[in-house]
Amino acid sequence: MPVSFVRHSEVDVLIIGAGPAGLMCANALANARVNVRIVDQRAAKLAAGHGDGISPRTIEVLQSYGLAERLLRESAHIHLAAFYNPSSTGGIEFTNRTPNVTAPSARYQFEAALHQGAIEAIFIDSMKALGVEVERSTIPTSIELSKDENELTDPTSHTVRVALQRLDISGGIPQEEIIHAKFVVGGDGAHSWVRKQFDISMDGEQTDSIWGVMDFVADTDFPDVRNKSVVRSNHGSAFVVPREDDRTRVYIQLEDSDVINPATGRVDKEKMGPEQILKAAQKSLHPYKIMPTNEILWWTVYIIGQRVASKFSIQNRVFIAGDACHTHSPKAGQGMNASMNDSHNLAWKIALVLRGWAKMSILSTYESERRKFALDLIAFDKMWSSLCCTKPLTEENGDGDSREHILNAFQTDFTSGIGVHYDPSVAVNENNQELASGLVIGKRVPPYKFLRAADACPFELQDLLPSDFRFKLLVFVGEFGDPLKQARVESMVTDMQTPKCFLNRYATPGNSRFDIITISKGRKEVFNFMLLPTLLRSHWSKVFIDDTDVTRSFGGEGYSYYGVGQEGALVVVRPDGYVGAIAPLDHVEVLNAYFASFMKI
Repeated sequence: MPVSFVRHSEVDVLIIGAGPAGLMCANALANARVNVRIVDQRAAKLAAGHGDGISPRTIEVLQSYGLAERLLRESAHIHLAAFYNPSSTGGIEFTNRTPNVTAPSARYQFEAALHQGAIEAIFIDSMKALGVEVERSTIPTSIELSKDENELTDPTSHTVRVALQRLDISGGIPQEEIIHAKFVVGGDGAHSWVRKQFDISMDGEQTDSIWGVMDFVADTDFPDVRNKSVVRSNHGSAFVVPREDDRTRVYIQLEDSDVINPATGRVDKEKMGPEQILKAAQKSLHPYKIMPTNEILWWTVYIIGQRVASKFSIQNRVFIAGDACHTHSPKAGQGMNASMNDSHNLAWKIALVLRGWAKMSILSTYESERRKFALDLIAFDKMWSSLCCTKPLTEENGDGDSREHILNAFQTDFTSGIGVHYDPSVAVNENNQELASGLVIGKRVPPYKFLRAADACPFELQDLLPSDFRFKLLVFVGEFGDPLKQARVESMVTDMQTPKCFLNRYATPGNSRFDIITISKGRKEVFNFMLLPTLLRSHWSKVFIDDTDVTRSFGGEGYSYYGVGQEGALVVVRPDGYVGAIAPLDHVEVLNAYFASFMKI
């Protein structure tokens, strides 16, 4: 009999599950130079299907990691949404079109559509360049968390013991490994093994609505096949979504009797295949014709369930993210987006703790911030799914929902991902909002273009806030040419140069925790950035002015757009691009207190 050999190893972070949540987390931590490993049960990456919609906010997040260019090159861009309702002749008829993105502050005024496998490949390739690859055909078989309080509060301790087993056994010898990890992230989907090991409940309910979905290249006379289309017919509802490479995705509401096995009460895929889903779609889209030009590329059937995990972490050592902690219908287009943004929120906090920059308490804000978002999303998804599944208002159906009702529901910040607002915590100080009313504390920094003072080159502010795990300090100095303003700024710089100021108190040789970006009022023709104190111009590329570009086609209203007055303001942007705190120029101590709440010396 061959003898199995169990290998022991240590890692900072072990990620279980290489879906969108796990890959986003692994890529972010790899960028932070964290010792991270990621395992997945699947032998190969996804080739087709599954999630496909990337919201404007998620595109912004990918841009912050330098990944948006590839996404935008490979994906379809959805600018318009079309609405169809029952016609008097028994089919459907066009009602109206509206912008697909209705958030004015969105940098990308469209949604990107690309199959999940291609989206995952963007992360996989990025990680590979950083020396991290998915370990496939690998499953966890046990997990143990230390009960020693001293170990749990020591970020350097390897408090989680995970046994892994390779499924692609060679030579008849099971390949087992014991991982000793400081942190574990479960991004292992709706049936999460990690969640179940810690008996975390999923609270919510499952609706009776059953939907089919399929991807194909369409031969059709449906005029909005290249727009996102919301179709409500007397035979059920449908969604038509354009995709990359001339593909189309169709979601179609199905009859229970066609899908449910009466003996088990569960969806039986043997009763419903792609041909039946296609027939249901053709019935709902009548009088328009729709046919695949070749084969169906991917299809599935699902029942809508809206559930949220009772907790997202265990002792701030084991975390769950994505579908592992919240499930909802795909029609709101937020499954993959919510998953990736969970990890975007979590990764910088883990990285700062591992670097010794932040206290363990910062990790508690992951659950408080993302679970509240998940609950809000579920509430929206319930409402939206209910609207999509109810009969439209017609002469025959007086109890239906009006076309205006569904249009108003569609036009919310949830569909764009822009509306996420985190509550006050150690990472969100809600004071002094009046100093910059357009930079909402707890929300992401909206885009605006400023001119680099040294050469009048226009820059999008969001591009000055990359996900590099540093806090950005936006210093709005006002009209710096005014002698009184200069004196006020110089006094502020004097305060910042004291040993007790956060810039010095938390100074890290060779790897600064902070990046100072100075934004002044002024005219490009006369502004001299060299007059600013050295602290505010660590490099010529760090000073910007609020002025129009050389063609006078944009810019010059940034202070007004962000609600910053003549007195200026200090604005802290967290590593994830969200506003953490605001202070007056002459009250640096406000920021000292903010950082003292979670930073370590």
